[in-house]
Amino acid sequence: MKGERVFSLDLLRVLACYMVIQVHAGEFYYIGEGNTVINNADASWVGLYNSLFRSAVPLFIMITGYFVLPVKEEMSTFFKRRFTRVVIPFVVWCGLYAVYFFFTGDSTLGEVFINIAKIPVNFGVEVGHLWYIYMLIGLYLFFPIISPWLNSASRNNILFFLVIWAVTLLLPYIHREFPEVLGECFWNPTPLLYYFSGFLGFAVLGCYLKKFHKEKNKWDLTAGVALIVIGYLITYTLFITRLDTEKMVTDLELSWNYGTINVAMMALGIFLVIKNIQFKKNNAFRRRMVSISMMSYGMYLVHIMVLNFFYWAFNDMFSSAAVKIPLMAVCTFIVSYIIIKLISYRSRSKYIIG
Repeated sequence: MKGERVFSLDLLRVLACYMVIQVHAGEFYYIGEGNTVINNADASWVGLYNSLFRSAVPLFIMITGYFVLPVKEEMSTFFKRRFTRVVIPFVVWCGLYAVYFFFTGDSTLGEVFINIAKIPVNFGVEVGHLWYIYMLIGLYLFFPIISPWLNSASRNNILFFLVIWAVTLLLPYIHREFPEVLGECFWNPTPLLYYFSGFLGFAVLGCYLKKFHKEKNKWDLTAGVALIVIGYLITYTLFITRLDTEKMVTDLELSWNYGTINVAMMALGIFLVIKNIQFKKNNAFRRRMVSISMMSYGMYLVHIMVLNFFYWAFNDMFSSAAVKIPLMAVCTFIVSYIIIKLISYRSRSKYIIG
């Protein structure tokens, strides 16, 4: 979307990009074969470090909602602009990952072509971080549909949606005691609050903050820090206590679920703390953060290749994940930026890096 850049949200995007990379760096140290839980000292460090960083994806979506919603363009213009910047690089990188898996010995040459053909179905290869792009495309498809309501909705109208959405963020915990609630059953996967749930809520929250809470407020910092601390304590405590009891990663990550109230609290808290940060336009730090922000989509796409390299380089060099996780994440972040920045100098680079 063209227009004057909002530096605080560039900074927030840079932070979220790093957070995603560190979350993926931690996965080497608590996820075992068959998605079983590795319970050791390294896993405890993962819980300590990365519980806060699970808010990265919600932050990305809030930023998207802030800038994109409500859509004011014609649908054809909106889809052409967004999908050129998102879908084409996504397909390119799905193909690159298929080839990458061949060179790492994880697939045969025949499987490379099969994996490329599978892209419209689900990923090209089993590279988990690409799930986000499918979800993002789904949000883009829905944005023009919800935009007329957001254009005319009052503050209370949007709050009505957000309050009900917040209730759905409690469902992952309610389901521990009541697996089927509000009309759920094996023949009905769309119960009472189904249409209020999911990632759309984070996008609407970003739009709400732009429309009604854009200006600096004296309680932004206090409320933001409180939300971060409370959200983190819930997220970390549940993760670390369940580490001794859960055998499967899907069960262990209950409090890391993006659709939980505690993760949403951390995301909102970080947004409130950072949204008012400003630097002078000729400041070198500001220029670098804006540059990284502009490269962040490409960095997201490439970073798994880079991260795998640094895992190979550092895993046997240090004994504790307390050192390895941030070291791998920082090195991956920097090198991913350099790679994408160099690609950006080429003509038609937008079709590769977005």
